[in-house]
Amino acid sequence: MHEFVLPPALEPGDSVAVIAPGTSHASLFPHVYELGLDRLESEFGLTPVEFPTATKSPEWLYDHPAARAEDVMDAFADPDIAGVIAVIGGADQVRILPHLDTDVLRENPTRFYGTSDNTNLQTVLWNEGVVSFYGGTLFTEFAMEGSMHDYTVEYLKRAMFEESFGELRLADRFTDENLDWADPNNLEKHREMEPNPGWQWRGGTERVTGRTWGGCLSVVDQQLSVDRYLPAPSELDGAVLLLETSEELPSEHDVRWMLMGMGERGLLSRFSAVLVGRAKARSHEVARPPDERAVYRERQRDAIADLVAEYNPDAPVVFDLDFGHTAPVAPVPVGGEVTVDPESERIQFEY
Repeated sequence: MHEFVLPPALEPGDSVAVIAPGTSHASLFPHVYELGLDRLESEFGLTPVEFPTATKSPEWLYDHPAARAEDVMDAFADPDIAGVIAVIGGADQVRILPHLDTDVLRENPTRFYGTSDNTNLQTVLWNEGVVSFYGGTLFTEFAMEGSMHDYTVEYLKRAMFEESFGELRLADRFTDENLDWADPNNLEKHREMEPNPGWQWRGGTERVTGRTWGGCLSVVDQQLSVDRYLPAPSELDGAVLLLETSEELPSEHDVRWMLMGMGERGLLSRFSAVLVGRAKARSHEVARPPDERAVYRERQRDAIADLVAEYNPDAPVVFDLDFGHTAPVAPVPVGGEVTVDPESERIQFEY
């Protein structure tokens, strides 16, 4: 495996690029966008620099994948930019990848923050040996809520300002409730929170250390279909797989289908451990009461645990970590080294 680099840490007062490598809702919900920019300054002491794609409409962005790629490269290459933050995810970011000059990314390592469809860009960065962070999108982490979650602020500050991400702990409470971005009054509301029952550990019992790879399961599955940007299978030997299932709310059948593809391809057996973000169990379109949400999450856990046990029985699997599409979140490193210890039930990132 090639050498990895953790891009330089940010410092208060630094400039951060705000870009739309996927899509942007800034033109649709400017009040949410502006709140995100304001909190970059007020909570983190950073200066947001809006790149051209940040405020373009979703339609324009879909029609201009090369422009989105250009913003990515310009942000990384700019010596005055210390970090790069995605406005939000999307559904077609894979279309910008042919337009990227990967030399620019490798030669100008910069901390990148994004979730969901940003798994595409993070896969390319991983191939170039650049650590990024799965979390920290402008709309979903910095905006909404009456105030940011303390847990999210704590781990964002680690991901931005520290040289080591350190130990991951669970949040006391969580939510997957949706608030309508179209209503400005929702910016002052707090979503319904639930007690966190804790992580679930299954599978292997041995302590393992590996470099993280992965992200949003549906994007990983898309990458497997495209088969142009995946690392060589041997480079995933001993890596730790990151997975979460997004607001698409896939059924346990869909999850089994995608993981079986990874298993039959000979990839699932290569990982030393699997870390799974808590499954989002409701959306604007799908409302479920608490008991149905619990059943949905348990079925998804069973689907993942069963497939990992079939193809990689020695790998420990940890469920319900606080990363992905629920809140609060920790922006976990993609490409960073992590130790997973089933005996002590601890997860420790080196960087």
